[in-house]
Amino acid sequence: MINFKKIPPKIGYYLAGFADGEGSFMIVLRPRKDYRTGWKVSLSFNVSNRDKVILALFKRYLQCGSLRQREDGVWYYEVNNFNAIRDNVVPFFKKYRFLSSKKKRDFRLFTEAVALVERKEHLTDDGIRKLLSLRERMNEGGKRKYGKEDVESTLRRGSSEAIRQAPREQEPRKGDEPSVRG
Repeated sequence: MINFKKIPPKIGYYLAGFADGEGSFMIVLRPRKDYRTGWKVSLSFNVSNRDKVILALFKRYLQCGSLRQREDGVWYYEVNNFNAIRDNVVPFFKKYRFLSSKKKRDFRLFTEAVALVERKEHLTDDGIRKLLSLRERMNEGGKRKYGKEDVESTLRRGSSEAIRQAPREQEPRKGDEPSVRG
């Protein structure tokens, strides 16, 4: 959990303002044959900038995430771990709020996605559809590798059919026992 006593208010508000302009909240879906729905859900917060110092402040005060430099010299701060997003990122931005209506909207939708994943709804076809709906309203549509149509075309119709069908089996990997993932 994030320790707000260790965050000077001027730093907290500065980081929130910086993220308001340069940060992104994302719902990422990747195809996975070993997942029941066929899709792995990842939630992510990131900020990029040429100045590593500012991004290091995010890492220090949010107490999570990683820093890396891209080939073009831009630094990238990213949090992908669900527990860190739930316990550190979301509380931070609930305390140090955004000013822009766009970022407020994106953050509200992102927190809905966090709650959906927390309830494990993302493990169902209907949950994936809810996440798609949230994602479509975030980041002004955004550029995505797998669009809404790509994902929906692979989902089973109706929750009752999804309940009747057996989960997909994971393709065995070298040295692994087959298993079913949610």
